[in-house]
Amino acid sequence: MSRPHAAALIEDAVNAQVERVLRGRGWGNRVITHIGYGSTSFVRVFARVVLGRRGAAGPPERQDATGALAPSESERGWRVFVQAKASHVPVTVTIGEREIYARSDRGGYIDLVATDHGLPPGWQQVVVRAQNADPVAADVFIVGDDVTFGLVSDIDDTVITTSLPRPLIAAWNTFVRRGNSRHAVSGMAPMYRRLLSAHPGAPTVYVSTGAWNTAPTLTRFLAEGGYPLGPLLLTDWGPTNTGWFRSGLAHKRQCLDRLARDFPGIRWLLVGDDGQHDPSIYADFVEARPDVVEAVCIRQLSPTEQVLAHGLQLIDPPSRPAIRSVPTYTAPDGHTLLRLLDEAGSVGPPVAAAEQPSRPGLEGVRPDVAPRHPRDLGG
Repeated sequence: MSRPHAAALIEDAVNAQVERVLRGRGWGNRVITHIGYGSTSFVRVFARVVLGRRGAAGPPERQDATGALAPSESERGWRVFVQAKASHVPVTVTIGEREIYARSDRGGYIDLVATDHGLPPGWQQVVVRAQNADPVAADVFIVGDDVTFGLVSDIDDTVITTSLPRPLIAAWNTFVRRGNSRHAVSGMAPMYRRLLSAHPGAPTVYVSTGAWNTAPTLTRFLAEGGYPLGPLLLTDWGPTNTGWFRSGLAHKRQCLDRLARDFPGIRWLLVGDDGQHDPSIYADFVEARPDVVEAVCIRQLSPTEQVLAHGLQLIDPPSRPAIRSVPTYTAPDGHTLLRLLDEAGSVGPPVAAAEQPSRPGLEGVRPDVAPRHPRDLGG
């Protein structure tokens, strides 16, 4: 095994010193869970172990499908980006009657896959317990064997717009506490709900280059915006074992490849925007795996959004690869994209609400009427 990059060695040394000092002051392990996914043969669980003052309030420990999230004031600001990670902590994940043992990685993250779990399709729960920490529930969406459709969506400029230059988005998300500067892209939430109402049991997976620290804010935004909830496949900013920074493009490509392997019987609708690299990433994926892609939807950014995304590159915008192997639709909003999908017969009629798989806290909610506030989700 090759020697880790110097950047990772430096970061690990600093984190080890910080962890030693904080533990010496009585700080202990805390678990933060995120939405996971799986099939009837495997389940993938996401969580993170961080350090916190014992008895002190912190960010919500559970980022789940029930909407049981703490007040948004605790989810924003610089504090979520300076959480003290707890590295190499023993963790036990309880899945039904089974217990799976693991350790948090160098960043405190848990990305665990278990087989033969015995969980039925639909929204289920597992329990994550770190050493000397309280157990925390984690929601996972189990996809049935008969499901043949899935939705993969980008986040920034696809479902959310901030009207800020790309280089400033991370800083804004870090230092601004309230999310009223972030707006849902018109028509995207109704489009997603309509697609899922026509394909009961289909998974929705959000793939983004955003940091895991933003998961609480994004989960709340999706819930309040009426978007279907599902796993967020995010990344860990900072040094890696191979360099100073990780590749966002590589992260998205790896996520798509893994989803294709995890669910070989599903054909995916890929949704992104033309502001950055989504068309190129999707074109490469379609070329390599046209058998697992149902269609591609690209949201067209407005001229102002293009300037914010590209800056002066708008004068000579980069060429976009053509996607010819599968149907491709482009439009400025979800309403138009849905109309194009409808006209092409790619949506299908909605299924009655009674036939929809329920998720925690959503019993009796019609698929075309999404809750607008977390309290409507049972939180």
